[in-house]
Amino acid sequence: MRKELEESLELLSKNWELNPIIRDFILGNTSDVSDFAIKVKDVIFHIPYLTKEESYVLWKCYWPDCHNCCDRQGRLPLTSNDLITIGKGLRYQKVSDFINNETNIATWEERGPSGNSITMTMINLKRKKDETEEDDGTHISCRFLDEKGYCGLHPNRPGVCYLYPFSSWLENEKGRARVHASFQFTGDCPGFYLSKSIDEMKSVLLEYSKMIYDYNMNSNRTVRENFGFVTMGF
Repeated sequence: MRKELEESLELLSKNWELNPIIRDFILGNTSDVSDFAIKVKDVIFHIPYLTKEESYVLWKCYWPDCHNCCDRQGRLPLTSNDLITIGKGLRYQKVSDFINNETNIATWEERGPSGNSITMTMINLKRKKDETEEDDGTHISCRFLDEKGYCGLHPNRPGVCYLYPFSSWLENEKGRARVHASFQFTGDCPGFYLSKSIDEMKSVLLEYSKMIYDYNMNSNRTVRENFGFVTMGF
C-alpha cells in the first residue's frame, strides 16, 4: 500500500506542488494525528487534526484544472439508482442489458471504522470497454472522460464519483441510521491543505452531507435488492 501511495504522490508532484507535511501524513509518517468529528445535518465528518501543526487537513477541488480522480480511477461501484439512470443515459431499454454489456462484478476488502475487515461485492461500471475482473482496483482512465476533463455521463455519473474524495459508511445507532464520512487519501488528489480553522470548509461539508447521506441510503437499498453484498469480518 505504501509503495502504491508513493508512486501516486510522485506522479502527482510532477504537475502539482505538494506540501511536505501533507505528503508525510498521507504516507503514514505522522503520529500526532487526532480525529475531529463534526456533525453536519445527518452526516458525521471525521477530519484529521495534526496536533504538532495545530492544523486541520482540509480539501478543495481544483477541477477543471485537475481530473486525476477520473484519470486514475480504481473502481466504480454502482447503486441500484445508478443502474437505472446510467442505463437510460446510454440508451438501454433494459437494466439487465446494461448490466451485461457495461458492467462487471468485483469483490474487494475494506477496513471498517473499528479496524474489522469488510468484504464488498458490487456491480461496477466498466472504466474501459474491455475491462475484466482482473483490472479491478488498478488505475485506469475512465472511458467517459474527454480531453477537456468533462464527464460524458454527467449529470448521471455514478454516485461514488460525486462523493470523491470522501469515503463513507453507515452505522446503526440506537435504531437510527447514522452516516459517517472521512477523506480518501489515495495520493491522487492535489486538493488537500492545512488550515488552522475548519470554518472555511463548512460550506463544502454542508454541500456534501446530503449527497453522502443519500448515497448511503441508496447503497443500503442496493444490497437489499441483491445488487451487492457486504460481509463483515472480525
